[in-house]
Amino acid sequence: MASPRLETFCCPNRDASTEFVISFQPLFFGAICIGSAAFGVILSIIQILPKRRGYRRLGQYPLPKPASSSRILLIISICDILGSAGIILRSSIWLGLPDFISQISLVNNNNVWPEVFCVGSAMWIQLFFSASFWWTFCYAVDVFLVVKRSAGISTIVLYHMITWGLAVLLCVEGVAMLYYPSISSCENGLQHAIPHYITTYAPMLLVLIVNPVLFSRTVSAVTSLLKGRQGIYTENERRLGTEIKIRFFKIMLVFCICWLPNLINESLLFYLEMQDDIKASNLKNIRNAVLITWFIMAILNPMQGFLNTLAFHGWTGFDVDLSLQRRRELAWDSGSTSVPTAGGYNGVVGSTFFYQGHVQEAKKNMAANGQQHQPSDGISVLSEGSESSTIEIHISSELQGYEDVDADGESLDSSTKH
Repeated sequence: MASPRLETFCCPNRDASTEFVISFQPLFFGAICIGSAAFGVILSIIQILPKRRGYRRLGQYPLPKPASSSRILLIISICDILGSAGIILRSSIWLGLPDFISQISLVNNNNVWPEVFCVGSAMWIQLFFSASFWWTFCYAVDVFLVVKRSAGISTIVLYHMITWGLAVLLCVEGVAMLYYPSISSCENGLQHAIPHYITTYAPMLLVLIVNPVLFSRTVSAVTSLLKGRQGIYTENERRLGTEIKIRFFKIMLVFCICWLPNLINESLLFYLEMQDDIKASNLKNIRNAVLITWFIMAILNPMQGFLNTLAFHGWTGFDVDLSLQRRRELAWDSGSTSVPTAGGYNGVVGSTFFYQGHVQEAKKNMAANGQQHQPSDGISVLSEGSESSTIEIHISSELQGYEDVDADGESLDSSTKH
């Protein structure tokens, strides 16, 4: 899993708390890491691969092609997959070459490769999970800015600069301060390790604290836009707002489930470090809690990639299509669903985020099909100057069947006329 304790483990003169968690059932712990990471990576790849039939059947309304929104969500998934791949590699070496790893504990060891592998694998894992945190934050920022009509075509480039620049900078800075003056003789003390832990957990805390605020304000802005179309707020529009809230809630729920154990575990380990004897009898419950959260981290951290794809897109199925031509035709968006009805009409429910470059094509397609079928309820919220918009929020309500269509006949007719 992703814990700054793994970088601390690379120091031969590691602290007692780190030695306590690392040395407890290392084989069983490594096996759990490999199993969870492999399971998460396989399912994440299955989720993001194009499907033969498409996991969104949108009836008469074709989707726009992939653009910036899909890139943000895809990059988050790739970062999670690469971070989990690092966990698999590191744990496999720990299990397969125990003599190689045991040399890290030797203070006067002439073989530098064990320490190089330890540091390199730990930095790899931290870098990609940290980048995943930054991209998750940028996703919330982008959604908010576009709804507030403040985003442009160049923002995706800015997001790349922010995420990768900060991820690399904080990772290198934290590790350099931890291993000063050298890996074989790391300085002891909390004051020496705290900067490293801050650089590791800062982006995580940013997502936990700021993202809910941005998502909440985005939902409020969308609600105002829904009301502002005709000056009324119908049941359909209320349901659409609820769908957006649920989607943002799932994103934050996954993040909290996967990473709150890290914060709890680290707090407890710091508490143990401040004690004179971490093996004292009065600290038994604290030690048990540390070990429990340690193993929970091994299970949940690598699973973030798969759980994220469920939050972003829902379950996309196993019907994978590796055809290059088909892959170009499939659209990657954020998880709408459709319900086939008794009357043969497929309605669309939920909220999807379509990005710049393909908005105009989507609008043309919708207009071309408008003479035959028109969604009962749809809005597009674009930043000023639709040509340079970075996001389009297209929301369509669900048509349950001919009975519902008859009940809403007047509203459908009026919307067609407009």
